[in-house]
Amino acid sequence: MKNILIQFDTDPLPSTFDRVVAVDAGADEVFAYGGVTPENVTSLVHGAIFTRGPDELKHTAIFVGGSDVASGEAVLEKVTKTFFGPMRVSVMMDSNGSNTTAAAAVQAAARHMSLKGVTALVLGGTGPVGHRAAQILAMKGAHVRIGSRSVDRAAETCDAIRTVVEEAIVEPVGSTGEALASAITEVELLIAAGASGVQFLSESQWQGLWGLKVAIDLNAVPPVGLEGIGVTDKAKEIGGITCYGAIGVGGTKMKVHKAAIKGLFESNHLVLDTAAIAEIASEIG
Repeated sequence: MKNILIQFDTDPLPSTFDRVVAVDAGADEVFAYGGVTPENVTSLVHGAIFTRGPDELKHTAIFVGGSDVASGEAVLEKVTKTFFGPMRVSVMMDSNGSNTTAAAAVQAAARHMSLKGVTALVLGGTGPVGHRAAQILAMKGAHVRIGSRSVDRAAETCDAIRTVVEEAIVEPVGSTGEALASAITEVELLIAAGASGVQFLSESQWQGLWGLKVAIDLNAVPPVGLEGIGVTDKAKEIGGITCYGAIGVGGTKMKVHKAAIKGLFESNHLVLDTAAIAEIASEIG
C-alpha cells in the first residue's frame, strides 16, 4: 500500500520545498492543497480518514505548512479535533520550517554543551523560529532570555512558553540599545533568529562576551544577525566560540524534517509538534 502525505498549506500556493522533501523522505504520493484554513479543512481530513481501514491508516499522513505559523497552528488544532476514536492519521506541523529549524539549532548547541542550567539568549525570540528555539531550550532546562524590540511582545512569548513548559525559566529582554547590552551579560549560548536584514550584534560585541561558548545565526540573508558568522559555518571556532551559520544548521534541519516525515508512516496517532520534533532532533544527535 502506498504511503500518501496530504499537504495542507495555509498559503494560496502549496510549498514546493515541503513537497520535494516529502518525496525524498519516502512519501509515495503527495497531495498538496493551498489556501487551507480551519474553516475548510474538515472535509479534507474526512477524505484522509474515511478512505482506508483503521489498520491501514498509518499509510496516510498529514503535513501542515505555510508561511504563517499562527495559521498553521490553528489548522493543526482543527485537524486533531476532527479525529475521533481510531479514525485518525499522524500529523506534523512545520509552518515556515519553524519547528525543524529551531530543533536543529538547539541540537547544534547541545553537541558542545549541556543545556541544563545554561544561560541562553534568543534574539528575535518572538518570531516563529526564535519562539520555538526558546521553548525547546526551556524544555531542556536552560535559563532563557527572549529578546525583542518590544519587551511586551517578549513577555507574551514567555507567557506562551510557560503554558506548555510549566517549569520554564524564561525572561523577556530588549534587543536594542542599553537593554541589549544588559541582556547579553553572562550569556553562554546565543541564538539569533531575527528577520532577514536585521543585524543584532557587531563582531566585536558578541566576540567580546565573557563566558559565551556557542553562537548560532539562523539568518542566511545578508546582513546576518551576528556579524562575522558565515552562513556555511558549522562548528567553526571564532575567538574560542563555537559558531554556526544558517546553512551550517541546515543539514541537521533537513535530517530532522525527513526523519519526521518518515516517522509519520509508522503509526496513525502521532502529532509532531514542537516538542515531538525536538525529540526527533535529539535522537539524530
